Amino acid sequence: MHRQGLRLIGRVRPARALSVFVAAATLAGCATQRGVDLPDISDWDRRTSVLGNLDEFEFSGRVGVQYADDGFNGKLRWEQAGTAFDARLSGPLGIGTVLIEGDARAVEVTDKDGVRTELHDVEADLYERYGWTIPVESLRYWALGIPDPRVPAETEFGSDGALTLLRQRGWTVTVSGYRDAGGGQQMPARLTAESPETRVRLVIDRWIFNEATAP
Repeated sequence: MHRQGLRLIGRVRPARALSVFVAAATLAGCATQRGVDLPDISDWDRRTSVLGNLDEFEFSGRVGVQYADDGFNGKLRWEQAGTAFDARLSGPLGIGTVLIEGDARAVEVTDKDGVRTELHDVEADLYERYGWTIPVESLRYWALGIPDPRVPAETEFGSDGALTLLRQRGWTVTVSGYRDAGGGQQMPARLTAESPETRVRLVIDRWIFNEATAP
């Protein structure tokens, strides 16, 4: 795996505005926090179209990461606002809370001491820095139960037509459970992403879809 160097930076990237967006949304009232129900996405083509175009949503749950002979369990909260995202890993990591945030132009990681580092090759740089990685570049799509539309993928489906497995970007993603996330529409509740170096297990407990972007 090619690994590029890390560079410490002292300026705030546009992605930092996401934190302000989230705070404003929280103060806006219960409607944003409650979110809206999803439209009908029972058909695969409609599912990929609707969810592939969602750009303001959040999910939270529990994450387990295994790498080499080590691993950890913690919590993950992912917030998406347009091309900007904010992924917060917290729990008994031994390194405190890790914040990964970025947009189409840049991605940064902030450690427990508040030091921000720009990631040039996101997943490889995380692996170099911590010895583990998560599929940051495509997780927003995989968590929705669809392939990353920017990259070719192999997919497999269950008898009910739901996605059960996809292979993409050197990762194998298995979706082992779905649950109602609004309007009777099924969203992934349990999924596993595996690469040669890392196994990431994610249990999603909560989804929120923003009213402004729900089709």
